[in-house]
Amino acid sequence: MFPISLAPSVRSLPRTRSLCSHLNRSYSTKPGRVIFSGIQPTGIVHLGNYLGAISNWVELQNNAKPEDQILFSIVGWHALTLPQNPKVLRTARRDTLAALLAFGIDPKKTVLFHQEDNQCHTELAWILSCITPLGTLRRMTTWKSRLADSRNANSEDDINEGMLNAGLFTYPVLQAADILAYRATHVPVGEDQTQHLELSRDLAKSFNKTFNGKKRFFPVPEQMITPFKRVLSLKDPTSKMSKSSPDPTSRILLTDTYPMIQQKLRGAVTDSNSHISFDPINLRGTANLLSILSACTGETIPNIVARYTGKEKAHGILKMEVADSLEEIWRQPRQDFERLRGETEFLDAVAKEGARKAKDMTQQTMKEVRTLVGLC
Repeated sequence: MFPISLAPSVRSLPRTRSLCSHLNRSYSTKPGRVIFSGIQPTGIVHLGNYLGAISNWVELQNNAKPEDQILFSIVGWHALTLPQNPKVLRTARRDTLAALLAFGIDPKKTVLFHQEDNQCHTELAWILSCITPLGTLRRMTTWKSRLADSRNANSEDDINEGMLNAGLFTYPVLQAADILAYRATHVPVGEDQTQHLELSRDLAKSFNKTFNGKKRFFPVPEQMITPFKRVLSLKDPTSKMSKSSPDPTSRILLTDTYPMIQQKLRGAVTDSNSHISFDPINLRGTANLLSILSACTGETIPNIVARYTGKEKAHGILKMEVADSLEEIWRQPRQDFERLRGETEFLDAVAKEGARKAKDMTQQTMKEVRTLVGLC
């Protein structure tokens, strides 16, 4: 598991005037790993976003070798697969960028950009869609979970194809294009995205075989499983933590103050057992709190459980320890986020420069793709 550490303050980042001069250079091709991942523009991130993805991204960035290339994208086109309020989406894009910076993603080390600012993604997605079998897309199952989450459905069984639009049906191809446009070699994603990454791998092989005589053009990307399992809802530990839940006390947001975090955790669903034990199948509420505490402190779950052996009112004490530990890693990013979200000129400069570097990396790829398929 990547150690969870306090993200560096973004006060060290260059401000608007110096950003472009600091980064105004072409992103060079290096022989190391090319690591790519993306995040939906959800706006105010919650604890599940942080522990499931962002904290791992920061560790990857900070531990990367000089020859590695790191790219993280805010994937606005993917957001459009579900209904969006344009005004809300516009704000969410900027807030997501501010949150990534607040947690320590550094545009001096990482190519950080909005997906929709690089048209190479959609061009490659169309070309890949023309070699993607329809049956393969029909076997993709994650669209049901995405619709179920958005509608707060009790089960995926409540979702049918009548609710499915073409964009949501084909978005795994766009996800493959996101990865392959940069000839990415490694993709840090959770286990719930394994099926989609397998499609990316299959399309890389299919393209190479169809247009390049089996010679390696696109690398076959490797999955880097994010070490933390998904964070569960504080009110319904059978479901993951989500902003789509109608109950705001089911999730912890980056903007939540310490008293708000304490209040939400006091109301978190635990289990009838008076003692603390880790059983993610039968005692999900308690297991969720133990996992969060372990991720926040770096202490192993068995050690945490051992500390609570024989304690009275153990669940109440555990909840407050989780609140205290979370506040330790939440406080500075929360302050930085509140400041950054108002610095629109700086955020726009970061996004513009990230898009420039992203396009620099993909334009040569797409020139070669067009030649291989006969379009130039």
